[in-house]
Parts: sequence; structure tokens; C-alpha cells
Amino acid sequence: MFKTSRRGFLVGCSSAIAAMAGSQMNRVVFGSPEDEPNQNIMIVIYLRGGCDALNVITPIGGDDRGHYEAARTDLRLPVSGEGALLQLGSSNLGLHSAAAPLYDLFTDGKLALIPATGMHSNTRSHFDAMQYMELGTPDQKAATSGWLTRHLKTTSVPWENELMPVLGVGDISPTSLSGTYNKVTMSNASDFRMDRGFSPERDLQRVALRSLYRRKNSVVHNSGMSALDAADIVELNSIGGYTPENGAVYPSGSFGNQLKLIAQMIKLQLGMKVATVDLGGWDTHENQGSNNPVAGYFADRLNMLSAGMKALYQDLNGSSPGTDYSNRLSVVCMSEFGRRLKENDNRGTDHGHGGFMMVMGGETNGGLHGQWPGLHTDQLYDNADLAVTTDYRRVLSELLIRRFENPNLGTIFPEYTGYSPMNLVQGTDLTPNYDTVIVDVPDELTNKVYMPAIQ
Repeated sequence: MFKTSRRGFLVGCSSAIAAMAGSQMNRVVFGSPEDEPNQNIMIVIYLRGGCDALNVITPIGGDDRGHYEAARTDLRLPVSGEGALLQLGSSNLGLHSAAAPLYDLFTDGKLALIPATGMHSNTRSHFDAMQYMELGTPDQKAATSGWLTRHLKTTSVPWENELMPVLGVGDISPTSLSGTYNKVTMSNASDFRMDRGFSPERDLQRVALRSLYRRKNSVVHNSGMSALDAADIVELNSIGGYTPENGAVYPSGSFGNQLKLIAQMIKLQLGMKVATVDLGGWDTHENQGSNNPVAGYFADRLNMLSAGMKALYQDLNGSSPGTDYSNRLSVVCMSEFGRRLKENDNRGTDHGHGGFMMVMGGETNGGLHGQWPGLHTDQLYDNADLAVTTDYRRVLSELLIRRFENPNLGTIFPEYTGYSPMNLVQGTDLTPNYDTVIVDVPDELTNKVYMPAIQ
């Protein structure tokens, strides 16, 4: 295995890369754990479409169980027998049996579950809710950058000169990353390359393109150089494919492959700080359970999510300092809102309010966190939905402060105040800074809003 400093690696010498590509080497690492002492990594998984939180984290006893069963004749999950809910500690809540791949992580203290999360906004629009959440400004769309971009712009940890500090996995970069040109967006490693691979002709084209991009220091030119750097690195390291480690098995399909891609890029040690990935298809107005609430469409989707998250953690949880990335890892999973308590006439659920969040990582204080609001009519939001008891920004703020040493909440989440930690993760509590700092976002990168397909 060849190792060198990222900053010392001259990607512009494409002939050297071509020579390596022609050898028997199929993995090149551009850094080492010693080079990256501050490389904590945040991975954001967004469940687009409004995931039904009440059939992920579900009452198993008490008065709320009765309210739940009365509202969900076809979709209610059993507390015993086949597909029984997995009890969450000593609480009266259980986890959908399709999420069993995550249950071991929960009991091992590596997964935190937070029910009744979301925004104190009355919107039931997917696109408005997603935009509010990703901008970090509920009920406001005026921001010209996403919350992740503002985190990166205000963190004290150097990142802008890394080879691949920001990775958006998918066809389009999400709104949370609006306003930064330092990101790489791709769906898979094999397609992220220049045509015809490494060849004498293509090598000359690479050199020519680099010469053009070096002539000016602008957003477009710098972005072009970053793209060329990333293309060279990814192309070289996808020659021999990627084999997950530690017995990890990713689910088949695009979501599993995208998580595998994130793991591969992390192991290349290119200075990654942030990665995002979407899993859509949660807008379950019809046939959510396909006549069987413990199986069917929703259960399959939830199992795909759970199996993928478990595989990602297992793949990165090595046994030695050089292969163990799990303590650097903070994975946060969220959706724009939940679904209504009462099922509809099409064996589905309609747009609701309170959702749920998950935090996974080696430095996570696993277990059940937050406050359950109750399901009695007078405890529901608008007499119909699970209420929000934990602002989603509170969860993210704790990650930013404790794991990423960034207390600049006034800039990252304007108008959000009163933060207090929930003990979701380990780390040092810094005093929140609620002052707002103007983040420099080039005009070319403003007002770019990601409007994804829901299903």
C-alpha cells in the first residue's frame, strides 16, 4: 500500500498517476491516521418523503398503545408473535422488527434514537419542509447557503485545501450544501471519471485542463481543479473495485452502493469532513404495509435503511488504529416530517408533524433520548399528529459542538437559541455563540435549491 501526504501529492502530475494505474496496485491511500488527527466525519442520511415515525418507534404499552391501535387498524405493529416490536430498554416504546439490523448497535450503545423530532412549523409541504430543514431556517427561505455549508465556513478545523472534504452522493447536490464549491457530487465511483481512462491522449487532456483552470482564481476555476483532482483519485482507486471489511454486507441496490462509496472515500483518507446521501420513497399514502404491517413496502424500505447503516458502521469499525474509523464517525438520519397518527382509507398514512432522528457512531451515547409527547388527542399536534418535543436543530447542534468543536450556532442556525445538550454523543461542551457572522457565498453559488423527487 502506497502512502503519502495529501498536501504533498501532486495530482497534476497525471503521468505518474497513469503509471500507477498500469501497475498491479488497486488501492492508493493519500494520507494516514497520523495526518488526520482532527478528521471527524459527519454523514447525513436524509429520508425524503416524510418517514412514518410512528411505525419506526412505536408504543408497546400504556395508554398510548390503546390510542395507537385504535388509530391504526391495518397498520398497527404487533407486540408479540411474528414481527413483534423490539423493546427499547425499559421504555414503553419498541422498534419495528424490520430495523433489527440496528438493534444490536442500539443495545451496544452505538445508536441513539430520538422520537418526536422536527421543526415547529405548520407546513405539510414536502418541498417547503425539506428546504426549511436543509437551510436551517424553519419557515424562511431567504438563506443563500445550507446549514452544512455554514458549519464548514465557521469551523476552526482546516478543510478547504483537502482533496475531498465534502461529498454529496447522488445526482444532485442537496440544499444543505448550497454555497460551497469544495464539494464533489457523484453517484458511484465507476462513472466518476474521464472517458477512456488513463491513456497518453487522455493524460495530455488532463494536463491541458489543469493549465486552463490554474490561470484564474475564481469559483469556477477552483471548482474545476477540485473536480479534476477528485476524478484522478477516484478513477485510480476504482480500478480494482472495493471490498468491504470486517464482514460488512451492504444491501443490494443504489442505497447500499452509495454507502459503500462513502466508506471507500473515507478509507482513502482524502480529508473528508462531510458526506450526504438520500434515501427516498417514504411518502406512503397507499399500501404502506401491503396487507401486512410487519412486511411489505414500508418494512422493506426500513430494512434497507437499517441494513445499510449497520454495514457502514461495521465496515468502518476496524480492529486497529489504521483501520478503525468508527470513533471519527457521526451518522445522523432525519426526515422532513412524520405521518399522521390515524391511517387513511388506502392503508397508508398522510403528511404529519413529529418525526424521529437517529445518531450512530463510535462516540455515540446510545439509547432512547428526548421526550415522548403522548398520543391522546389533546397531546397531538393539531389533534392529529405526533407533536414535536425536540427541535431537530438541537440534535444537530450537539453534534456540531461536541463532535466538531463548532459552537457558532447563531450563524449555522439563525434565530435558534436556548440550546442544551441531550448527551447524545461524547465530547466537550462549548459555550454556544449565538452571534450571526456573514458567511461569504459567491454569487455563482447562491439560490441553488435542490428539489428532489419524493418517490
